[in-house]
Amino acid sequence: MEGLGSSRRTVLTVMCIGYFLVLLDVTIVNVALPGIGAGLGAGVAGLQWVVDGYALALASLLLAGGTFGDARGHKRVVLTGLGLFGAASLGCALAPSVGALVAARVVQGGGAALLLPGTLAIIARAHPDAGERARAIGVWAGVGSIALPAGPVLGGLLVSSGSWRWVFLLNVPVVVAAAVVTWRVVAEDQGDRDARLDPAGTGLGAVVLGATTFAVIATGRAGIASVVVAAVVAVVALVAFVVVERRAAQPMLPLALFGRPWFTVANAVAGVMNLGTLGLLFLLTLYLQVVQGRSAVHAGLALLPLFVPLSLLAPAAGRVVARLGPRPVMIGGLLVSAVGVGLVAGWSADTSYVVLLPAMLAWGIGLSLLTPAVVAAAVAAVPAERSGLASGMNNTARQAGGAIGIAAYGAIAGSPHRQATFLPGLHLTGLVTAALYVAAAVAAALTRTPES
Repeated sequence: MEGLGSSRRTVLTVMCIGYFLVLLDVTIVNVALPGIGAGLGAGVAGLQWVVDGYALALASLLLAGGTFGDARGHKRVVLTGLGLFGAASLGCALAPSVGALVAARVVQGGGAALLLPGTLAIIARAHPDAGERARAIGVWAGVGSIALPAGPVLGGLLVSSGSWRWVFLLNVPVVVAAAVVTWRVVAEDQGDRDARLDPAGTGLGAVVLGATTFAVIATGRAGIASVVVAAVVAVVALVAFVVVERRAAQPMLPLALFGRPWFTVANAVAGVMNLGTLGLLFLLTLYLQVVQGRSAVHAGLALLPLFVPLSLLAPAAGRVVARLGPRPVMIGGLLVSAVGVGLVAGWSADTSYVVLLPAMLAWGIGLSLLTPAVVAAAVAAVPAERSGLASGMNNTARQAGGAIGIAAYGAIAGSPHRQATFLPGLHLTGLVTAALYVAAAVAAALTRTPES
C-alpha cells in the first residue's frame, strides 16, 4: 500500500507541474514584453500577438483537448502536450523574429490545451476514492493559483539576470523531466472509442477567435480593408459554427446549454473578468516598465499585490461559495474589482507606488472572490454529468475573453513610448473595465439561478 501511495503522490506531483507550466506562461511573458520588443524590433501589435498567440490556441483547443484525451487516452495526450509545449518553448527561446515567436507561441498554446484537461483527468483516475480525489484536486488547484503570482516575479528575475529568452528556456528541462516521469509512473488508458471529436466545430471556433482578435488588433494600425475582411470572416465563421454545432451528433459545445440563463451569465462573467484583467495587465506591465522606468524584476514584484490574494484568499472564497452559493460572492468580487480598476484612471507617469497599491490590492481581492465563484456558478447551472464540460467551457470563456481584452486594450492605448496617448488610453480602459464589472454584477443579480 505504501508503494501505491507513493506512486499516487508522484502522479499528482508531475501533473501539478504540467498545470503549473500552463498557467505560468499566461503571466510570465508579460514582464518580458519590453525586452522582446527591443530585441526583436516589435511594436505594440507584435507584442499583443506574442501574448494572444498562446491565449487564442489555448482557448480554441481547450474543449477539444479534453475530448481528445477521452477518445485516445489521457496519458498519451498529456505526453503529446508536453512534447509540443517543450518543443515550442525552445522555438520561442530561439525565435529570430517576432513572427517566428508568435508562431511558436501558438504551438505552445496548443500543447497547453492538451495538458490542462489531461492533468486533471489523470489525477482523478489515479485517486478513485472520492475523499482522496477531492484533496488531490485541491492541491492541483492550489498549485495553479501559485503559478499566477510566480509568473511576473520569476519572469522579472530571468529577464533582469539574462535575457527574455530565458523565460521560455526555463520550460525545456522541466518539460523533459515531467515527460520522463509521466511515461514511467502514469498508468496506460485506452480511452473511450465511443468518444467523437468535433474537428469542424474546433476549427471554426478557432477561426472566430483568431479573426476577431486580428480585427481588433489591426484597428488603427492596418488598412480599413484588412479590418473589414477579418470582421466578415469572424461573422461568417460564427454563423457556420452555430450551424455545425447544432447538427453535430457530439458537438464540442452543446449550444442547448446556453438556453440556461445562469450558465450563460456565469460564462459571460468569466469572459468579462479575464477581458478586463488580462487586457489591463498587458498595459500595466508596459506602464510599470516603459512609462515609469522600472526594471523587469521590480515590475514583477510590483504586481504581487494583484496576484497574491488569488493564492491566499481563493480557497477561503471557495468555502464561502459552498456555504452561500456563487451569486453573492460573484457580485461582491465584481464590485470590489471594479473599485480597484476604476482607480487606474487617476494614475500618471510619476504616480508613486503607494498610490498604485490600493488599486492592485482591491483588484486582486475582487478576483480572488470572483474566480472560484464563476466556476461554481457554471457547474451548478448544468446537470451533474455535464460538470466537466461546464468547467471546460468556463475556462474557455476566460481564455477567449483574455485574448480579446489584450487585443482591444492594446489597440486603445497604443504605444507606451507615446505617453500623451498611452496614459489617456490606460485611464479609459480602467473606467471601461470598471463599467463592465458593474454591468456583470447587475446581470448576475437579476438572473434566476437553477435553485430560484
